[in-house]
Formats: sequence, structure tokens, C-alpha cells
Amino acid sequence: MALVSAVRRDVSGILERPYTETIDHRAFQPDKRILVLWAADCAEHVLPFFTSECRGDERPNLAIITCREWAATGIFRMADIRKASVDAHAAARDAQGADAKFAAHAAGQAVAAIHVPTHAFGCSVYAIRAAAAHTGNVSDGLIRERGWQMECLRRHTADREPA
Repeated sequence: MALVSAVRRDVSGILERPYTETIDHRAFQPDKRILVLWAADCAEHVLPFFTSECRGDERPNLAIITCREWAATGIFRMADIRKASVDAHAAARDAQGADAKFAAHAAGQAVAAIHVPTHAFGCSVYAIRAAAAHTGNVSDGLIRERGWQMECLRRHTADREPA
């Protein structure tokens, strides 16, 4: 839980939203498109950990594609979002390696952010865990991956109106 809180604190600061101990989903609603695109980037960044083990399994990738399609069109079909998320999480259960499992879970959380934007935080945490599991070095997740993620979010907010 400490990692989730740390990610939420970082994201709140970058998006200029108040940080609270409990998640206020409504506070992040104005930033939903940014958070979905950021989550898609986070999941895609670690997706090779899944695809190298589970060649031909496109379920996590389809979840990421669904994120990008929603961001481009704004078309919201809950059945499609739910299916993409459930399928990515099922792919995680089918994977053997921890890095592959975490990467697939990241994709499942990313697409769920279309419905509830704070699922992007879960995506971030799973991607951090995937990076750490991939190398066996906690610093690779906690420092390198998290740093990459926050820089990625800053790029997404560059053209955003301040809160």
C-alpha cells in the first residue's frame, strides 16, 4: 500500500490535485484522458516482459489498444472495456513469470482507467512491480520505472490547462 500511496502522491502533485489518504475518484475525473494515456504508456513500457514469454497472446496488447482508441474517439462501451480488462487479467493468470504476470495486470488496470481513472495508479504499481521482477532488482522498479512513469506523465500534461 505504501507504493500505491507514493504513486498517488506523485501523480496528485503533477496533476495539481490535492492528495488525500483516501482516493477521491472524482478529483481525477477532469484528467481521465491524460491518466488513461499515461496508463497505456506504462503498461506498454513493460508489455515486452509478457510478450517474450507468452508469444501470440494479444490480450494485454488489446487492452492497451482499447485505451488508445477510447482516448482518440471518446466512445465508451462498458462491455468492451470490461472484456479487455478481464481478458488482460486472465492472461496474467496464464503467465508463468512474475514479470509477465505483472505486465499483463498493468494492461488490465490501464483499460479499467477508462471507467474509473484512478485505476491508472494500479497500472503504475503493476508496471513498477513488473520492472523489478524482470531484473530481480527492486531499484529497477522503484527508482527507474517509477521515474520513467512520472516523466511520461509530465509529458502528457505539458499542454494541459492548470487545475
